[in-house]
Amino acid sequence: MKRLAIVGGGSWGTALAVALSSRSQQVRLWIYESDLAGRMTASRENDIFLPGVQLPANIIPSCHLEEVLETPDIVLSVMPSHHVRGLATRMAPLLHPQTPLVSATKGIENHTLQRTSEVLADVLGGPERIAVLSGPTFAREIAQGKPAAVVIASTNSSLATDIQSAFCTPTLRLYTNADPIGVEVGASLKNVIAIAAGVCDGLQLGSNATAALITRGLAEITRLAIAMGGKPLTLMGLAGLGDLVLTCTGQLSRNRTLGQNLAAGKPLAELLASSRMVAEGVQTTYAALDLGRKFQVDLPIIAQVGAILNGEKSLFVALRDLMDRSLKGE
Repeated sequence: MKRLAIVGGGSWGTALAVALSSRSQQVRLWIYESDLAGRMTASRENDIFLPGVQLPANIIPSCHLEEVLETPDIVLSVMPSHHVRGLATRMAPLLHPQTPLVSATKGIENHTLQRTSEVLADVLGGPERIAVLSGPTFAREIAQGKPAAVVIASTNSSLATDIQSAFCTPTLRLYTNADPIGVEVGASLKNVIAIAAGVCDGLQLGSNATAALITRGLAEITRLAIAMGGKPLTLMGLAGLGDLVLTCTGQLSRNRTLGQNLAAGKPLAELLASSRMVAEGVQTTYAALDLGRKFQVDLPIIAQVGAILNGEKSLFVALRDLMDRSLKGE
Protein backbone atom coordinates (compact mmCIF):
# COMPACT_ATOMS: atom_id res chain seq x y z
CA MET A 1 0.00 0.00 0.00
CA LYS A 2 1.04 3.56 -0.62
CA ARG A 3 -1.37 5.03 1.90
CA LEU A 4 -3.47 3.46 4.63
CA ALA A 5 -6.06 5.58 6.43
CA ILE A 6 -7.13 4.54 9.93
CA VAL A 7 -10.17 6.28 11.42
CA GLY A 8 -10.05 5.96 15.20
CA GLY A 9 -7.01 6.62 17.37
CA GLY A 10 -7.85 4.64 20.50
CA SER A 11 -5.72 1.76 21.67
CA TRP A 12 -6.84 -0.63 18.92
CA GLY A 13 -6.55 1.90 16.10
CA THR A 14 -3.12 2.98 17.28
CA ALA A 15 -1.97 -0.63 17.65
CA LEU A 16 -3.11 -1.46 14.12
CA ALA A 17 -1.31 1.63 12.82
CA VAL A 18 1.90 0.40 14.43
CA ALA A 19 1.43 -3.18 13.24
CA LEU A 20 0.60 -2.21 9.66
CA SER A 21 3.17 0.56 9.32
CA SER A 22 5.57 -1.93 7.72
CA ARG A 23 2.97 -2.72 5.02
CA SER A 24 2.31 0.86 3.89
CA GLN A 25 4.47 3.75 2.81
CA GLN A 26 2.32 6.06 4.89
CA VAL A 27 -0.28 5.49 7.60
CA ARG A 28 -2.60 8.39 8.37
CA LEU A 29 -4.29 8.02 11.75
CA TRP A 30 -7.38 10.09 12.59
CA ILE A 31 -7.54 11.18 16.24
CA TYR A 32 -10.71 12.68 17.68
CA GLU A 33 -8.91 14.77 20.32
CA SER A 34 -6.93 17.59 18.71
CA ASP A 35 -4.64 17.97 21.74
CA LEU A 36 -3.82 14.25 21.66
CA ALA A 37 -3.08 14.41 17.93
CA GLY A 38 -0.64 17.25 18.61
CA ARG A 39 1.11 15.37 21.40
CA MET A 40 1.34 12.21 19.31
CA THR A 41 2.94 14.17 16.49
CA ALA A 42 5.51 15.66 18.86
CA SER A 43 6.22 12.75 21.20
CA ARG A 44 5.44 9.84 18.83
CA GLU A 45 3.34 8.20 21.53
CA ASN A 46 -0.38 7.84 22.30
CA ASP A 47 -0.06 8.77 25.97
CA ILE A 48 -3.76 8.20 26.75
CA PHE A 49 -4.71 4.98 25.02
CA LEU A 50 -1.42 3.18 24.36
CA PRO A 51 1.34 4.74 26.50
CA GLY A 52 4.85 3.42 26.16
CA VAL A 53 4.53 2.38 22.50
CA GLN A 54 6.53 4.43 20.03
CA LEU A 55 4.96 5.33 16.68
CA PRO A 56 7.03 4.55 13.58
CA ALA A 57 8.03 7.57 11.50
CA ASN A 58 5.57 6.87 8.66
CA ILE A 59 2.50 7.18 10.94
CA ILE A 60 0.94 10.63 10.63
CA PRO A 61 -1.56 11.48 13.41
CA SER A 62 -4.19 14.08 12.51
CA CYS A 63 -7.47 15.41 13.90
CA HIS A 64 -8.56 16.49 10.41
CA LEU A 65 -10.63 13.81 8.71
CA GLU A 66 -10.22 15.29 5.24
CA GLU A 67 -6.42 15.01 5.54
CA VAL A 68 -6.54 11.39 6.69
CA LEU A 69 -8.95 10.36 3.92
CA GLU A 70 -7.05 11.98 1.07
CA THR A 71 -6.67 9.26 -1.64
CA PRO A 72 -6.10 6.22 0.60
CA ASP A 73 -5.64 2.72 -0.85
CA ILE A 74 -7.60 1.21 2.06
CA VAL A 75 -9.64 2.75 4.89
CA LEU A 76 -9.58 0.95 8.23
CA SER A 77 -12.47 1.90 10.54
CA VAL A 78 -11.65 1.49 14.25
CA MET A 79 -14.02 3.90 15.99
CA PRO A 80 -16.27 2.89 18.94
CA SER A 81 -19.50 1.29 17.72
CA HIS A 82 -21.76 4.12 18.91
CA HIS A 83 -19.80 6.62 16.76
CA VAL A 84 -19.76 4.61 13.51
CA ARG A 85 -22.86 6.12 11.88
CA GLY A 86 -21.92 9.70 12.70
CA LEU A 87 -18.34 9.34 11.51
CA ALA A 88 -19.37 7.40 8.41
CA THR A 89 -21.68 10.28 7.52
CA ARG A 90 -18.74 12.67 7.79
CA MET A 91 -16.57 10.31 5.74
CA ALA A 92 -19.08 9.87 2.90
CA PRO A 93 -18.28 13.00 0.83
CA LEU A 94 -14.53 12.46 1.31
CA LEU A 95 -14.30 8.88 0.01
CA HIS A 96 -14.11 7.49 -3.50
CA PRO A 97 -17.01 5.03 -3.93
CA GLN A 98 -14.61 2.18 -4.81
CA THR A 99 -12.19 2.58 -1.88
CA PRO A 100 -12.04 -0.65 0.16
CA LEU A 101 -13.30 -0.34 3.75
CA VAL A 102 -12.25 -2.61 6.60
CA SER A 103 -14.20 -2.51 9.86
CA ALA A 104 -12.31 -3.47 13.02
CA THR A 105 -15.07 -2.28 15.38
CA LYS A 106 -16.76 -4.84 17.63
CA GLY A 107 -20.30 -3.85 18.48
CA ILE A 108 -23.97 -3.60 17.46
CA GLU A 109 -25.81 -0.33 16.84
CA ASN A 110 -28.47 -0.24 19.53
CA HIS A 111 -31.44 1.46 17.90
CA THR A 112 -31.17 -0.26 14.50
CA LEU A 113 -29.57 -3.54 15.70
CA GLN A 114 -27.30 -3.36 12.66
CA ARG A 115 -23.84 -4.87 12.69
CA THR A 116 -21.03 -2.37 12.16
CA SER A 117 -20.44 -3.38 8.55
CA GLU A 118 -24.17 -2.93 7.90
CA VAL A 119 -24.03 0.60 9.32
CA LEU A 120 -21.09 1.43 7.06
CA ALA A 121 -22.89 -0.01 4.03
CA ASP A 122 -26.07 1.84 4.97
CA VAL A 123 -24.27 5.19 5.05
CA LEU A 124 -21.49 4.72 2.51
CA GLY A 125 -23.03 2.20 0.13
CA GLY A 126 -21.10 -0.51 -1.66
CA PRO A 127 -21.34 -3.51 0.70
CA GLU A 128 -19.17 -5.45 -1.73
CA ARG A 129 -16.21 -3.20 -0.83
CA ILE A 130 -16.55 -3.77 2.95
CA ALA A 131 -14.66 -6.37 4.97
CA VAL A 132 -14.53 -7.15 8.69
CA LEU A 133 -11.36 -7.70 10.72
CA SER A 134 -11.70 -9.61 13.99
CA GLY A 135 -10.07 -12.20 16.21
CA PRO A 136 -8.40 -12.77 19.58
CA THR A 137 -6.27 -9.66 19.98
CA PHE A 138 -5.23 -7.28 22.72
CA ALA A 139 -4.07 -3.95 21.33
CA ARG A 140 -0.91 -3.71 23.41
CA GLU A 141 0.33 -7.14 22.34
CA ILE A 142 -0.32 -6.33 18.67
CA ALA A 143 1.61 -3.06 19.02
CA GLN A 144 4.47 -4.91 20.71
CA GLY A 145 4.76 -7.24 17.74
CA LYS A 146 3.68 -10.38 19.56
CA PRO A 147 2.29 -13.08 17.25
CA ALA A 148 -1.46 -13.10 16.58
CA ALA A 149 -3.96 -14.51 14.10
CA VAL A 150 -7.23 -12.88 12.98
CA VAL A 151 -9.85 -13.28 10.27
CA ILE A 152 -10.78 -10.97 7.45
CA ALA A 153 -14.40 -11.62 6.47
CA SER A 154 -16.36 -10.46 3.45
CA THR A 155 -18.99 -11.77 1.08
CA ASN A 156 -16.60 -10.51 -1.61
CA SER A 157 -13.92 -13.21 -1.68
CA SER A 158 -11.57 -11.15 -3.87
CA LEU A 159 -11.68 -8.27 -1.40
CA ALA A 160 -10.96 -10.58 1.53
CA THR A 161 -7.97 -12.04 -0.31
CA ASP A 162 -6.67 -8.58 -1.23
CA ILE A 163 -6.89 -7.35 2.37
CA GLN A 164 -5.29 -10.55 3.62
CA SER A 165 -2.33 -9.95 1.34
CA ALA A 166 -2.09 -6.25 2.23
CA PHE A 167 -2.29 -6.70 6.01
CA CYS A 168 -0.31 -9.87 6.74
CA THR A 169 2.99 -9.25 8.57
CA PRO A 170 5.57 -11.57 10.17
CA THR A 171 3.64 -11.28 13.44
CA LEU A 172 0.04 -10.79 12.24
CA ARG A 173 -1.51 -13.65 10.27
CA LEU A 174 -4.87 -13.23 8.53
CA TYR A 175 -7.31 -15.98 7.49
CA THR A 176 -10.07 -15.23 4.99
CA ASN A 177 -13.69 -15.91 5.91
CA ALA A 178 -16.91 -15.60 3.90
CA ASP A 179 -19.24 -15.10 6.89
CA PRO A 180 -19.20 -11.50 8.16
CA ILE A 181 -22.45 -12.12 10.06
CA GLY A 182 -20.95 -14.86 12.22
CA VAL A 183 -17.71 -12.94 12.65
CA GLU A 184 -19.41 -9.74 13.81
CA VAL A 185 -21.91 -11.46 16.09
CA GLY A 186 -19.10 -13.42 17.74
CA ALA A 187 -16.90 -10.35 18.02
CA SER A 188 -19.66 -8.31 19.64
CA LEU A 189 -21.34 -10.75 22.02
CA LYS A 190 -18.15 -12.17 23.48
CA ASN A 191 -17.77 -8.85 25.32
CA VAL A 192 -21.02 -9.52 27.19
CA ILE A 193 -19.89 -13.00 28.25
CA ALA A 194 -16.57 -11.48 29.35
CA ILE A 195 -18.40 -9.21 31.79
CA ALA A 196 -19.97 -12.33 33.31
CA ALA A 197 -16.55 -14.02 33.40
CA GLY A 198 -15.16 -11.05 35.29
CA VAL A 199 -17.98 -11.34 37.81
CA CYS A 200 -17.15 -15.05 38.27
CA ASP A 201 -13.53 -14.18 38.86
CA GLY A 202 -14.36 -11.32 41.21
CA LEU A 203 -16.66 -13.52 43.29
CA GLN A 204 -14.01 -16.29 43.31
CA LEU A 205 -16.43 -18.84 41.92
CA GLY A 206 -13.59 -20.98 40.60
CA SER A 207 -12.24 -22.26 37.31
CA ASN A 208 -15.09 -24.74 36.85
CA ALA A 209 -17.63 -21.91 36.77
CA THR A 210 -15.59 -19.87 34.29
CA ALA A 211 -15.13 -22.84 31.96
CA ALA A 212 -18.87 -23.59 32.07
CA LEU A 213 -19.69 -19.94 31.47
CA ILE A 214 -17.44 -19.71 28.41
CA THR A 215 -18.84 -22.93 26.95
CA ARG A 216 -22.49 -22.08 27.49
CA GLY A 217 -21.84 -18.49 26.44
CA LEU A 218 -20.48 -19.75 23.15
CA ALA A 219 -23.68 -21.79 22.72
CA GLU A 220 -25.78 -18.64 23.15
CA ILE A 221 -23.68 -16.64 20.72
CA THR A 222 -23.81 -19.45 18.16
CA ARG A 223 -27.61 -19.81 18.41
CA LEU A 224 -28.09 -16.11 17.74
CA ALA A 225 -25.53 -15.99 14.93
CA ILE A 226 -27.23 -18.90 13.15
CA ALA A 227 -30.65 -17.29 13.54
CA MET A 228 -29.24 -14.13 11.94
CA GLY A 229 -27.79 -16.04 9.00
CA GLY A 230 -24.30 -16.83 10.27
CA LYS A 231 -22.49 -20.15 10.00
CA PRO A 232 -21.86 -22.33 13.07
CA LEU A 233 -18.27 -23.15 12.08
CA THR A 234 -17.39 -19.46 12.15
CA LEU A 235 -18.11 -19.43 15.88
CA MET A 236 -15.67 -22.31 16.38
CA GLY A 237 -12.89 -20.20 14.88
CA LEU A 238 -10.77 -17.19 15.73
CA ALA A 239 -13.59 -14.63 15.75
CA GLY A 240 -15.79 -16.89 17.90
CA LEU A 241 -14.18 -19.28 20.35
CA GLY A 242 -10.73 -17.70 20.05
CA ASP A 243 -11.86 -14.16 20.84
CA LEU A 244 -14.26 -15.38 23.52
CA VAL A 245 -11.58 -17.29 25.43
CA LEU A 246 -9.13 -14.39 25.26
CA THR A 247 -11.64 -11.78 26.39
CA CYS A 248 -12.99 -13.93 29.22
CA THR A 249 -9.58 -14.90 30.63
CA GLY A 250 -7.03 -12.28 29.58
CA GLN A 251 -5.72 -9.76 32.07
CA LEU A 252 -5.97 -6.93 29.51
CA SER A 253 -9.70 -7.43 28.86
CA ARG A 254 -11.70 -4.27 29.61
CA ASN A 255 -15.00 -6.12 29.81
CA ARG A 256 -13.64 -8.79 32.15
CA THR A 257 -12.18 -6.04 34.33
CA LEU A 258 -15.56 -4.32 34.38
CA GLY A 259 -17.14 -7.53 35.67
CA GLN A 260 -14.47 -7.89 38.35
CA ASN A 261 -15.14 -4.35 39.53
CA LEU A 262 -18.89 -4.97 39.62
CA ALA A 263 -18.20 -8.00 41.81
CA ALA A 264 -16.17 -5.74 44.10
CA GLY A 265 -19.28 -3.60 44.61
CA LYS A 266 -18.36 -0.63 42.44
CA PRO A 267 -21.34 1.12 40.77
CA LEU A 268 -21.60 0.75 37.00
CA ALA A 269 -22.01 4.50 36.40
CA GLU A 270 -18.83 5.19 38.34
CA LEU A 271 -16.89 2.57 36.39
CA LEU A 272 -18.03 3.92 33.03
CA ALA A 273 -17.27 7.52 34.01
CA SER A 274 -13.81 6.74 35.37
CA SER A 275 -12.28 5.35 32.18
CA ARG A 276 -11.78 6.75 28.69
CA MET A 277 -11.46 3.20 27.43
CA VAL A 278 -14.74 1.89 26.00
CA ALA A 279 -16.12 -1.38 27.42
CA GLU A 280 -18.28 -2.29 24.43
CA GLY A 281 -20.01 -5.12 26.30
CA VAL A 282 -22.32 -2.80 28.25
CA GLN A 283 -24.18 -1.36 25.27
CA THR A 284 -23.89 -4.65 23.38
CA THR A 285 -25.78 -6.41 26.18
CA TYR A 286 -28.91 -4.39 25.44
CA ALA A 287 -28.54 -4.82 21.67
CA ALA A 288 -28.05 -8.57 22.10
CA LEU A 289 -31.20 -8.90 24.17
CA ASP A 290 -33.17 -6.97 21.54
CA LEU A 291 -31.73 -9.26 18.85
CA GLY A 292 -32.69 -12.30 20.92
CA ARG A 293 -36.27 -11.08 21.08
CA LYS A 294 -36.30 -10.23 17.38
CA PHE A 295 -35.02 -13.65 16.31
CA GLN A 296 -36.70 -15.56 19.17
CA VAL A 297 -33.43 -16.91 20.57
CA ASP A 298 -33.00 -17.70 24.27
CA LEU A 299 -29.98 -15.90 25.78
CA PRO A 300 -30.01 -16.79 29.49
CA ILE A 301 -26.48 -15.68 30.41
CA ILE A 302 -26.78 -12.41 28.52
CA ALA A 303 -30.19 -11.82 30.11
CA GLN A 304 -28.68 -12.12 33.60
CA VAL A 305 -25.85 -9.75 32.65
CA GLY A 306 -28.50 -7.28 31.51
CA ALA A 307 -30.38 -7.62 34.80
CA ILE A 308 -27.15 -6.93 36.72
CA LEU A 309 -26.26 -3.89 34.60
CA ASN A 310 -29.78 -2.49 34.98
CA GLY A 311 -29.66 -2.93 38.75
CA GLU A 312 -32.62 -5.32 38.62
CA LYS A 313 -30.76 -8.16 40.33
CA SER A 314 -27.82 -8.59 42.65
CA LEU A 315 -24.92 -10.72 41.44
CA PHE A 316 -25.89 -13.67 43.62
CA VAL A 317 -29.57 -13.55 42.65
CA ALA A 318 -28.56 -13.54 38.97
CA LEU A 319 -26.27 -16.51 39.60
CA ARG A 320 -29.02 -18.39 41.43
CA ASP A 321 -31.55 -17.74 38.69
CA LEU A 322 -29.08 -18.96 36.08
CA MET A 323 -28.33 -22.19 37.96
CA ASP A 324 -32.01 -22.84 38.80
CA ARG A 325 -33.22 -22.79 35.20
CA SER A 326 -35.22 -25.83 34.03
CA LEU A 327 -33.04 -28.83 33.19
CA LYS A 328 -32.40 -29.71 29.56
CA GLY A 329 -30.02 -31.50 27.23
CA GLU A 330 -26.85 -29.92 25.91
